[in-house]
Amino acid sequence: MGRDVLVAAARRLLQDLPPAQVTNAAIGREAGADPALIRYYFGSREALLFEVAQQIASSAEPMGTFEKRTPEEQVELLIHQTFRFTRSARYVQRLIGEELSQARSPEIRDRLRKWQRIPVQLYEKARDSDQGEQLTEFDPLFLHLAVIGISDFFQSGEEVVKMLVPEGTDLAALERDYETFIKNLLLDGLRRRAGQD
Repeated sequence: MGRDVLVAAARRLLQDLPPAQVTNAAIGREAGADPALIRYYFGSREALLFEVAQQIASSAEPMGTFEKRTPEEQVELLIHQTFRFTRSARYVQRLIGEELSQARSPEIRDRLRKWQRIPVQLYEKARDSDQGEQLTEFDPLFLHLAVIGISDFFQSGEEVVKMLVPEGTDLAALERDYETFIKNLLLDGLRRRAGQD
């Protein structure tokens, strides 16, 4: 019984439960392990949940491809990665916003702050490298926050989505179509128009 078993258990729980319900006891039950092992391996529940969030993020498309893309393709990749991260566990954005951002540990909060700044910095890099050729001026922070909110609602608001579509709708296919729609909507809004200063 090791770290990976606890991480996998917490990740499974986040598919169905809000972060506040992913307690040490719940993780222990899901893993078939003594909850005290969380403190032994991670030091705290917060540290375990932070590792879960980072593992979910690491399963996204490698960022090594980022530099080889055009600025517009870079923005597209960042939008895709946010959607992929959000759909990887139903409550992962709430985990960050409600639990980890208010962690008691200053170290966890500092690590989270640095980690959360990375997409904003990458949006900024894409905007600056474009130099206004293809993309209009945009605020990297606002774009990142918009994509988080837009992608999260499809997960955390799944029951509302189900009410709005015919019964039996393939939600996985619908979500892919939704991501494509949002990506096209945002990129179209960011493209420079003829005659724009």
